[in-house]
Amino acid sequence: MAKYSKDSQEMVKDAMHRMKKGKLQSSSGDKVTNPKQAVAIGLSEAREKGAKVPSKKNKKDTKKKIKND
Repeated sequence: MAKYSKDSQEMVKDAMHRMKKGKLQSSSGDKVTNPKQAVAIGLSEAREKGAKVPSKKNKKDTKKKIKND
């Protein structure tokens, strides 16, 4: 399991609350209704502020791993 800092956890928590209140928007300006998208936005905001967040997985590497298994 990946380790996330307290700051990043707070950012994700805040993003989830904003989503539930209907105030969270994606970069295109549309209202976010998917919890997974809210988590992704929270982690992205945490990365921007310099919080300890694991790096994004490369889709290419993931596909190779699945193919090799």
